[in-house]
Amino acid sequence: MPLKLAPLGQNMKIVKILADEKTKKHLADLGLVIGSEIVVFSSNGGSLVCIVKDVKLAIDFGLASHIFVA
Repeated sequence: MPLKLAPLGQNMKIVKILADEKTKKHLADLGLVIGSEIVVFSSNGGSLVCIVKDVKLAIDFGLASHIFVA
């Protein structure tokens, strides 16, 4: 499922990222790579606040729709 549909507070694992290479590199620099665990902390407005490797990140819904979790 896309990250933007992930339930709040549940540990999920990134299984696929559908984006161009530049965006994938940027996400990798933030710790968002296939196999990483991610938790959606909150969802409001047009963004998600996620926890990855003990760091909170804000990800907009457009980008979150290209990150798939299970």
